[in-house]
Amino acid sequence: MDARPVQRVAVVTCMDARLDVHAALGLNLGDCHVIRNAGGVVTDDTIRSLTVSQRGLGTRSIALIHHTGCGLLSLTEDFRRELEEEVGIKPSWALESFTDLDQDVRQSMARVRTSPFLLHHDDIRGFVFDVTTGLLREVHP
Repeated sequence: MDARPVQRVAVVTCMDARLDVHAALGLNLGDCHVIRNAGGVVTDDTIRSLTVSQRGLGTRSIALIHHTGCGLLSLTEDFRRELEEEVGIKPSWALESFTDLDQDVRQSMARVRTSPFLLHHDDIRGFVFDVTTGLLREVHP
């Protein structure tokens, strides 16, 4: 199996264990790159991974997937403050919590579309995965 995804797609999604990316998208192992983080938000590190995926390994399409019941829906910046109080160091990263799934998918889409590091901006799609039904719902920009 080659490191280049067969379907030439990269998926950015949450690290939530209830989300089986391959099953949700009807893909097989080797079909796509999967980039996971808390919330599936597009951060600088996500852009770094997408840049390697596109420029180094030939992907052209990007799917962004958030999901219902995400832990970031209930966290606030108090999380960072409490963490700083506990460990004595302010986190260098943003929490990137959100209250509106669709709006955060749109924000992630905009971050990808405006990145100068990415070669391909024409096939970027956003979705919300329902952890109860297992269905994907597309979010339009």
